[in-house]
Amino acid sequence: MPDVLPHPDGPDSTTRPWCSVVIPVLHEAVTIAAQVAHVRHVAARCGMEAEVEVVVADGAKERDTLAALPEGCCTAVASCPGRARQMNAGAGKARGETLLFLHADTHLPPEAFTLLRRARQAGIRAGAFRLGIAAPGLWFRLVERLACWRNRLVRTPYGDQAQFFDAALFRAVGGYPDQPLMEDVEVMRRLRKAGERIVILPGRVETSARRWFVEGPLRCTLRNLCLRLLYALGVPAHALSRWYRAHKERP
Repeated sequence: MPDVLPHPDGPDSTTRPWCSVVIPVLHEAVTIAAQVAHVRHVAARCGMEAEVEVVVADGAKERDTLAALPEGCCTAVASCPGRARQMNAGAGKARGETLLFLHADTHLPPEAFTLLRRARQAGIRAGAFRLGIAAPGLWFRLVERLACWRNRLVRTPYGDQAQFFDAALFRAVGGYPDQPLMEDVEVMRRLRKAGERIVILPGRVETSARRWFVEGPLRCTLRNLCLRLLYALGVPAHALSRWYRAHKERP
């Protein structure tokens, strides 16, 4: 596990923000400024602009996304590649008592931080938002509905639902496991086994449909279902990662 997980207390720790939004990125130079502005806008809308910090963790060796960030807009972190490693690296620099992990192509609901604060005040220490896909069509509404049913049954929300954690809890469990796939599933599974309550907040994120359009909606959905089932049956994440890469490279 990377050594970035201990709490980054320092001389200014008394002025820590309430929530840190950690965004792992890979070649997102074109969109990152807009994504940071989106988070800032939602925080301001919820009256918490001064209480929310943004941390961008770049896993590309070129650091092109970090180079595209407006100066002073957020905390920039250079990380080893791999989403789990990037999120852990970002968490290692985050100062908030709540950690919210947001994909670069996912938008928060307008009331995100209000809902999150209410949940934390109610003692909820881990969870995510409902899934929404930013594309029209019955197929995407079906995928959203299936995700809702899955969350009700197994309480294992995916990373594109903007997972959140009490920072101390996240560090206590070692952060995201260092694996190439299913790190979002595994961390929630470990918390459930430990008896932690996982809650799906009523707000709905809007995640980009670009991967569905690139791979094809049916193919992408079935691929994801197969990966989740195989992982639940005990297939190691590294083996699934090799299959995933080979599947994406096929015409």
